[in-house]
Amino acid sequence: MTDDRAREVYAKAGLGESVTLGSRPAVLVVDFSCGFTDPACALGSDLTAEVEATKRLLDVARAKGLPVVFTTIGYEPGLKDGGLWLQKVPALGALQVGGHWVEIDPRLEPREDETILLKKGASGFFGTNLASILLTQAVDSVVLCGATTSGCIRATAIDLLQYGWPTLVPRECVGDRAQAPHDNNLFDIQAKYADVVSLDDALAYLESVPERVGAAV
Repeated sequence: MTDDRAREVYAKAGLGESVTLGSRPAVLVVDFSCGFTDPACALGSDLTAEVEATKRLLDVARAKGLPVVFTTIGYEPGLKDGGLWLQKVPALGALQVGGHWVEIDPRLEPREDETILLKKGASGFFGTNLASILLTQAVDSVVLCGATTSGCIRATAIDLLQYGWPTLVPRECVGDRAQAPHDNNLFDIQAKYADVVSLDDALAYLESVPERVGAAV
């Protein structure tokens, strides 16, 4: 099925409408850890452009006092907490708690008051208290960034929809280790789960919302 044909089929099925965003967003950065953003790791690829684009979003969010949440994948040395996923993707065993590959990419400059959630599965919600964190900060919309588009971004976007958080995915702020799965999954995320937008559109949305208490000055 060609892209044009796919768009025609999806449009006929009524897919791809826009979600209604709120005025209290958070920026959720999924798995932009060194293990995914450094090509020296078997799991990684060069996501320099995506990390830099995400930093631009974070700068605006931080200036506005908006919540910022990071996730990272990490396993105990025995890897017993990895479950079946480690059979499917043995390279995940390199992501061990306390190691360099689990650290958030320093170019994003994570702050002490920003939550970093350790997860064992694909979705940012699986086995974590992400939903509670968003609820207690009265978050009503999410801007989703990170890696990989075909894995943890897609899984998290699905759960954000199912939990009721309207979501933007800035295409410049998500990445994958290969172009085809990246493009195909952005197409599907836009059709079914979130609004895939440009970085400029995401920045304009963040700029448009009111500042939260504690905004940087």
